[in-house]
Parts: sequence; structure tokens; C-alpha cells
Amino acid sequence: MKAQVNEIKISYKGGLKSSKWQKISSSQDAAELLFEDWDKDTIELQETFKVVLLNNSNKVKGVYQISQGGITGTLVDVRILFAVILKSLSVGIILTHNHPSGKLMPSEADKQLTNKIKKASRTI
Repeated sequence: MKAQVNEIKISYKGGLKSSKWQKISSSQDAAELLFEDWDKDTIELQETFKVVLLNNSNKVKGVYQISQGGITGTLVDVRILFAVILKSLSVGIILTHNHPSGKLMPSEADKQLTNKIKKASRTI
């Protein structure tokens, strides 16, 4: 008797030709792209964490919102983050989140999350 299991599909849909993808050459390029992508109605209300997915030429494959939280933080599941990165076959990433308070200095939680992501990326 054949075992019955759920089917799992992994897909990435890209409708835009790679020749049209925006190239990130500087932090200014990334900042402009992200500001255009951000929901202006919530940028000062809720902390949101996003990842910019890049190909090997630093062209943007897409922007994916990992989480949206409250005024002072948002939870990031590193497994979901890497599932998105691997699913899109991205070569590079830019991680970003806003601080609704306008505070520019990273919190201790921000530093810990960055280190956790760096550690996980070394494994992959």
C-alpha cells in the first residue's frame, strides 16, 4: 500500500524580466527602493521587517515582508526568512526594519537578531 502524504510545492513567480530589475549599487539605492515599497500609513506606527532578495548582479528579485509587529518591535522567525531566501534562489539579501520612534540606533534585540541570522547564514 502506497503511503499517503501531503504534497509540498516550492515556487517563485517572477513576472518582470531580469533586464528590468533594479540594481542596488549603494545604500542610497536600497533606501530609495525600500521607502517606495513601504506602506506610508504604517511606517510610523508599526515596526516591520523586510528582506530585499538579490541575484548575483545585485539586481532586486523582490522585496518580502517577513513580519509586522507593534510600536517597539516585531518578531522574526529565522526559519521563514531562510525559507523565502532559499525559495527565491537569492544570492544576496538586504535585511531591513523601521523604528516607528525614529530612533536610529539598533536595540540590543536588533543586534541579537542580526547575529542569529549571520550564524544561520554561515550554516547555509
